[in-house]
Amino acid sequence: MKAVSGGNGEFWVWKWEHKRRRIKQSKASKASDSATGGGGGYWFPLKQAVTAGALALTGDTVAQVTDRWKKNKPYKRHSYDQDASQNSNDNQDFIGIFLSDHDWLRALRMTSYGFLLYGPGSYAWYQYLDRCLPKQTVQNLMLKVLLNQVVLGPSVIAVVFAWNNLWQGKLSQLPEKYQRDALPTLLYGFRFWIPVSVLNFWAVPIQARVAFMSTGSIFWNFCLSSTMNK
Repeated sequence: MKAVSGGNGEFWVWKWEHKRRRIKQSKASKASDSATGGGGGYWFPLKQAVTAGALALTGDTVAQVTDRWKKNKPYKRHSYDQDASQNSNDNQDFIGIFLSDHDWLRALRMTSYGFLLYGPGSYAWYQYLDRCLPKQTVQNLMLKVLLNQVVLGPSVIAVVFAWNNLWQGKLSQLPEKYQRDALPTLLYGFRFWIPVSVLNFWAVPIQARVAFMSTGSIFWNFCLSSTMNK
């Protein structure tokens, strides 16, 4: 009776403690939603975006350097045959060519694509697959690989081609680009991504799958960058 009537303040102390616990639980729930991407608001996966942007830049850099290396290879072979002592000068020339001839706008296009589109998009896609097909069964594995190829693959090619042509102001040439390069790029991607996807969904833990696929994207970004800039 004393507690019910408020004697010695016990009722109010109990009420205050109960309210404080509810506030703590609410804050913890919001923090959990923020960390996992839940809640009603939009959550941008910054870590995955930065990773994808950096790997897109890496793939494009490899593509550009490889292309310039092939073009300058006869010159460098002739230079080595003339005088082997000029190796240091050739290295300096190569660095100068890299800095002067590197297409930084092209690099920015690929980096922005990875950061703004591929990173967040692929992260959301893999999270969706894991929610829909959580069990590690052979049937779910094959279904994930199939969906990855028939949904994500064409979407990536369509978006990256459109993004590149948009930056270059060549949207009117996009249909021709799709007709000429989209299908060969997709079929080439099947040969690379199917075994990589099988390994990813079967052997890689859920929390490491985006990082694993992003690492494989270095080679794929090299292919995309080379295809888009033919």
